[in-house]
Amino acid sequence: MTGRVLLLSDTHLPVRARALQEQVWRMVDEADVVIHAGDWVDVALLDELEARARRLVGVAGNNDGPELQQRLGEVARVDVEGVRFAVVHETGGATGRERRCDARFGPASDAPADVLVFGHSHIPWDTVCASGLRLLNPGSPTDRRRQPVGTVMTAQVDAGVLREVTLVPTPH
Repeated sequence: MTGRVLLLSDTHLPVRARALQEQVWRMVDEADVVIHAGDWVDVALLDELEARARRLVGVAGNNDGPELQQRLGEVARVDVEGVRFAVVHETGGATGRERRCDARFGPASDAPADVLVFGHSHIPWDTVCASGLRLLNPGSPTDRRRQPVGTVMTAQVDAGVLREVTLVPTPH
């Protein structure tokens, strides 16, 4: 069976944008699982995504208040068709990221993952650690910072394998 996954992070609503783009909402509707790696800012988006997504997995970020922190926590985990995802907001600076993430979420950790989804930088990232742990940051659909456009990621999971990871531009 195939699972369609949408990766989001750093939406910062309504501070950086009033709402998610219709393009992103269409991807929410098409996804089997929506993963949000923090910095929602307003609990209203969490409520809206919970109501609309088939399945939502998320964490709180450094810009999220007490209600979001309490409802979401700092680490989330989900198995999608045999692929183990872990989700956090921050992983620290780019230098040494693979080593740090591998130690915390790789095969030798207490709770290994196959894929770590993270946010915070608003900069898309897709690398594979020496152990095979895949690191994915979808960027931000609403606050592009130094990127040419906002972004999200989509992926397919099929028979325990992550396939077709795609960075999708989300222009306003």
